[in-house]
Amino acid sequence: MGQKTNPIGARLGIIRGWESNWYGNKKDYSVKLIEDNKIRNYLNARINKGGISKIVIERTLGKLIVTIHTSKPGIIIGKGGNEVDRIKEELKKLTGKDDVQINILEIRRPELDAMIVADTIARQIENRINYKRAIKMAIASALRMGAEGIKIKASGRLGGAEIARSEEIKQGRTPLHTLRMDIDYASVFALTVYGKIGLKVWICKGEVLTKRDLNPNFVGGKNDVSERRDRREGGDHRGERRDDRRGGGSDNRRGGGDNRRGGRN
Repeated sequence: MGQKTNPIGARLGIIRGWESNWYGNKKDYSVKLIEDNKIRNYLNARINKGGISKIVIERTLGKLIVTIHTSKPGIIIGKGGNEVDRIKEELKKLTGKDDVQINILEIRRPELDAMIVADTIARQIENRINYKRAIKMAIASALRMGAEGIKIKASGRLGGAEIARSEEIKQGRTPLHTLRMDIDYASVFALTVYGKIGLKVWICKGEVLTKRDLNPNFVGGKNDVSERRDRREGGDHRGERRDDRRGGGSDNRRGGGDNRRGGRN
């Protein structure tokens, strides 16, 4: 079952929050849902190379708040903030609302974001880079940044082959059934001259043992990955201290032996 369910949807309300935060009754629920879909499709097409990971939409008392999580905030903001103002005016025309607010949050570690990793691999495949090389580079970058495991699956006419096939490359662990595991997931297409190449990316960021804020815009201090890295680095330092103690003990013992020999003389 864990292989057939979207890992993000399975963890909603447990360790992940919803990307649309608003209340809708029977009359306007479908209208708001369609509007959210229009906003996301428009922004993804409008900011094609902006490194967008996710778009969080909130509605409060007639106010529309759109938060864009991106690894390239400079492209979206533009020179002097002109691009953001232009996007805001376009969203006002699209939704028909006067009060629209746009927030931009920067993703500090794009190597650990499944959507950005999948989009990067798709762009490389579209530029005719070998798909295996692109996938292995992405896996190495994610593990170097502290991911516990990563799995990438590519499907289609890989390398321009006549017969479509699927290939899966993984490293580390990605336990999809364990709901307390923070697993990020994304699915994108690479549009090549010989057809679509489907890409799926799973990134395991570790286990969440404490209560997590379910607000998708919440950015805490250290995340689980950085804490694990700090613990590993601390272990290395402790190992160095053990080496120092070991070295100091041997020198003292030698010194003691010399003194004893001096005493006998």
